[in-house]
Amino acid sequence: MSGSTNVLVVDDDEVVRRSYQRSLQAAHCNVEAAFNGEDALQALQHKCFDVVLLDLRMPGMDGMSVLKAIKRSWPNSEVVVITGYPTVETAKEAVRLGAYDYLAKPVGPAEVINAASGAMTRKQWALRTEPSNTNATNHWAGASNLAS
Repeated sequence: MSGSTNVLVVDDDEVVRRSYQRSLQAAHCNVEAAFNGEDALQALQHKCFDVVLLDLRMPGMDGMSVLKAIKRSWPNSEVVVITGYPTVETAKEAVRLGAYDYLAKPVGPAEVINAASGAMTRKQWALRTEPSNTNATNHWAGASNLAS
């Protein structure tokens, strides 16, 4: 990932927030943190975040409500749900609401970086524009050579 990747970490546990921040900063991301859902939505109003790492159980607004609000107002932000209380039901719901991924705590530094990197890759592909017809022919011809 690059220094231009903006990540918002949303978790009520300070140790978790700081751990994720350190891991992502080491991977050259710009990282900000929020204690709860309300703080997260306020941060999103002031800055565009590429990736949001979101806890489900927090004081006040729960993570699913925050996820809905993010996808409604900032659909280009990719969300990774990270929870200490994983269930099949919440995983399905999170994905249905548009989460890129759903991880169960504890999550190590490599997993945090990989999840954010995967979300960023998905965002880049989703925002990618169509190449011109001339370039498209050459691009896809090269891709087919790779597959053989």
